[in-house]
Amino acid sequence: MASPYKSAYIAAKHGLIGFAKTIALETADTDITSTRSAELRAHAARRRADRLAGEGARPSEQQVIEEIMLKPMPKRAFVTVEELGGIVEFLASDVARNITGQWIAVDGDGPPSEGHGKGWG
Repeated sequence: MASPYKSAYIAAKHGLIGFAKTIALETADTDITSTRSAELRAHAARRRADRLAGEGARPSEQQVIEEIMLKPMPKRAFVTVEELGGIVEFLASDVARNITGQWIAVDGDGPPSEGHGKGWG
């Protein structure tokens, strides 16, 4: 999603997605795969909390966690290190050798946070 003052962020993000796809094409005849996982939502939640603070409302840490970060997520739970590690382990395994050049969202299936979504957002 485009928005003012994010040109460097968006350029870098799209550059990393393109880089993963290019590496996938360049190494297609080898056993090297290239996959990028989507960033988690902490940065977007922080911006929303900062906006609330700027409007005079100072949310507690627990309010930020429950109302900004977890509320839009169907399971209302963060992705754990173990879950993310399991995805990485799978992607590095031989059974995932044909999954390459992809952007994998590991985000609890919440709505797209500011600046990214399911796809190129």
